[in-house]
Amino acid sequence: MDLSLISLDITEWLHPTAWLQLFGTFATVGVIAIIFAETGLLFGCILPGDSLLFTAGILTAVSTVNGQEFQPLSLPWLLIGGPIAAILGAQLGHWLGAKYGRKLFERPDSRIFKQEYVVKAEYYFNRFGPARAVVLARFIPIVRTFLNPLAGMLGMSRRRFFIWNVVGGVLWTDTLFLLGHFLGAEVPDIERYILPGVAVIVLLSLIPIIREMMRGRGGKGRHAGNGTNKNAPEESRPSLSGDSYR
Repeated sequence: MDLSLISLDITEWLHPTAWLQLFGTFATVGVIAIIFAETGLLFGCILPGDSLLFTAGILTAVSTVNGQEFQPLSLPWLLIGGPIAAILGAQLGHWLGAKYGRKLFERPDSRIFKQEYVVKAEYYFNRFGPARAVVLARFIPIVRTFLNPLAGMLGMSRRRFFIWNVVGGVLWTDTLFLLGHFLGAEVPDIERYILPGVAVIVLLSLIPIIREMMRGRGGKGRHAGNGTNKNAPEESRPSLSGDSYR
């Protein structure tokens, strides 16, 4: 790792190629470590996620991006180590949430931590239910960091969380690795399309969420139209200000 490559401009380090250049020969290990940190530690929300995985996949097929030379990454190691790191990181987050509860989130806003991140994670947990939320959160930056401890805090069982954690972890990591690898091998001058490619990935990841939100609005309209009793008890949902998940 060449520390002389570290820039004083923190915004530069939001770009995945900066991290890959910093890791040098150990880029494959570095990618796996970032996956673990982003999904298991609260400060990991500032680390690159989808863009890093997609770029890492590309660098398993090419070695030059925007004129910069990179050490080739190992696709087999990424396909194996990536999901394992994502699963272990999320399980750590779930454990921290179950152990420390609300204290984990009771802190003032800072450059890294903001209460709005927790609110977003809680929204998806409530809106889609625990199982789907754990899977969908993998494809949503920031939410994938905070939803794991939130699920633990709200009482989602470790076994149930693990099952959906495995599904989401494998889908998220290996899909992006393989997509990057395929495009890197098949598309000439792929480095020109890294950022547009990431934008498309983010847009596609939002489609299931948009569909669910539209369904929810449609459902509310139908209930209002058939005279549903507004005072009827609603389904119990977890809340940061309420009881644990039941």
